[in-house]
Parts: sequence; C-alpha cells; structure tokens
Amino acid sequence: MGDHDERYDHGEHLGEARRARWAAAGAGGLLCLAGCAAALLRLTGPAPAVVPAAYALGAAVCALAAVLGSRGRTRRALWLLVAGTAVMALGDQFD
Repeated sequence: MGDHDERYDHGEHLGEARRARWAAAGAGGLLCLAGCAAALLRLTGPAPAVVPAAYALGAAVCALAAVLGSRGRTRRALWLLVAGTAVMALGDQFD
C-alpha cells in the first residue's frame, strides 16, 4: 500500500514540475514579445535612447528566463522574469 502512495505522489510532483516549466517558459516568452514590441514602439518615438534599450535588455533577460524555465530551472527563471520586468519598468521611468 505504501508503494502505491509513493508512486502516486511522485506522479503528482512530475505533473507540477511540468506545469511550472510551461508557466515559466510561457511567461518568459510573452514578456519577451511584449518587451520587444515596446522597444520598437519607443524606438520610433521621441523617447530617450535609454528607454528602448531598457525594454530590449529586459526582453533579452525574459527570453533567457524562458529558456531556463523550459529546461526545468524554474526558480532561476522566476527571478530572471522579475529582474527583466524590473529593468523594463525602470526604463519606462525615463520616458
């Protein structure tokens, strides 16, 4: 009976890990696309050069987070998503 419970718990953890990988990769990809779009929009406008550069740098960090998340490094990916979003938000403050 104990073996069945352990296998069931192991299967549950695998499902949670898979969902975490998909969530990290999806959020990283989405934030990367949003950062690239914002960088292109700010590049064509009268904003200072630091603003599109910050969006592009934040998008690159989020892309790295998506790659790490898809490879199972979800904790590092989460921190990189936070850092990438913070860089984009900081760059927006110069606008």
